[in-house]
Amino acid sequence: MKDTGTDADPVLRLDGIRKTFPGVVALANVDLALYPGQVTALVGENGAGKSTLVKVLTGIYQPDAGTIRVDGTETRFPSAGAATAAGITAIHQETVLFDELTVAENIFLGHAPRGRFGLVDWARMREEAAAILKRIGARIDPRTPLRDLGIASKHLVAIARALSVEARVVVMDEPTASLSQTEIEELYELVERLKSEGQAILFISHKFDEIFRIADRYTVFRDGEMVDAGRIADVTEDQLVERMVGRSMDAIFPARTATPGDEVLRVEGMSHLTEFADISFTLRRGEILGFYGLVGAGRSEFMQALFGVTRPSAGTVTLDGRPLAIRSPADAIASGIVYVPEDRGRQGAITALPIFQNVTLPSLSQTSRHGFVRMAEEFRLARRYTERLDLRAAALDQEVGTLSGGNQQKVVIAKWLATKPAVIILDEPTKGIDVGSKAAVHEFMAELAAEGLSVVMVSSEIPEILGMSDRVIVMRDGRIAARYDRAGLTPEALVRAAAGYEAAA
Repeated sequence: MKDTGTDADPVLRLDGIRKTFPGVVALANVDLALYPGQVTALVGENGAGKSTLVKVLTGIYQPDAGTIRVDGTETRFPSAGAATAAGITAIHQETVLFDELTVAENIFLGHAPRGRFGLVDWARMREEAAAILKRIGARIDPRTPLRDLGIASKHLVAIARALSVEARVVVMDEPTASLSQTEIEELYELVERLKSEGQAILFISHKFDEIFRIADRYTVFRDGEMVDAGRIADVTEDQLVERMVGRSMDAIFPARTATPGDEVLRVEGMSHLTEFADISFTLRRGEILGFYGLVGAGRSEFMQALFGVTRPSAGTVTLDGRPLAIRSPADAIASGIVYVPEDRGRQGAITALPIFQNVTLPSLSQTSRHGFVRMAEEFRLARRYTERLDLRAAALDQEVGTLSGGNQQKVVIAKWLATKPAVIILDEPTKGIDVGSKAAVHEFMAELAAEGLSVVMVSSEIPEILGMSDRVIVMRDGRIAARYDRAGLTPEALVRAAAGYEAAA
């Protein structure tokens, strides 16, 4: 569907862009238009082609076909420097900055102002850095070493660096991922300032509240194609989701009719000196037990103790009637309990290793003989579990770090499923991934439960808790605040219990 709205001519227009990699069509006949003084939200599932498009825009990738026009004139970006010279800059979720340099040095790294004899003009650099920081409302001394700043201030420095090149097009890729709510509001104000100055902004986010708050337009990608574009005022959240994933909202959570079986896991009186206290519950075969709570409720800390990452001060754990002494993750894995952490990038996967080695790492006993790892067995085991999860990758020897967030999550889940556990703990299993990848993970969770695997799911998303859980435990301040069966559970009840408005059950 083409956008038929009338506006000033676009600053940047892409028509028929195609980009392929071995075995993968990343972009197929993609169109995009960015207008001065407007925010265009780019939405789509992980793996839909958004990151590839950003790399084409910024000169990192060269398209195989199609045209790029700036102010109506066809052009090419043979390098990142060429895109920057054309006024196109990107603010990434994890922009690379250097702690040992000052704020000013980070802002002008690679294009510092120079004076006589080609030497860096330090005074001018600090003066221009101060002007840019003031422009975006950042109260930061340009002489400050970057290491002395917090995460939010570093993010502002990254924005200042992007604007130091007189950008006409600003790409913001998940810019609020590491910011607090106050800092997010400040970013919104910055976006409004950039709009008022006439910049065209491409805003990439999975958060629909952000999209509907600041975007003027939207463009939807699905499977490497642009499937829809228009004005944000002309579309609803449900319609946007349907266009992203090709299904209605009603189809996102799978139907589950199986009845959980006998008790598998029993936890009684588990406590930690500082993190949680008196946690008791049971888990049945084929059940999905949801844990809900606000930030700081102690859910992840409890799960890490159950998995042996930390030591509880009291409590007992019983699996299939056997008392367990879990002193380390190795003990938990050997007992049949595995944990998929919230931070899959640092704790869940080794991103520099290929997919097949990540999947088989905890299961080397299955792929080794006489102390030697058999690569053919590694590929066989990895293929079995990644196919079950519908992993999207060019090949099993592709590095995990090159995958989308949703596919990285699938690799981590596949890794632990290959150990054939009795209980799997999923800590925020769909955090940071798009609607389509969430649907795939939810579908697979339902399949696992139907096959008899017991699932503990920690989630901060109320729709996920309501849509996937057989029972729900709400935690608050390190304790259990309420327990609910699935029938009749409402979002209001969850929020009241998590916020302390309802007595513990």
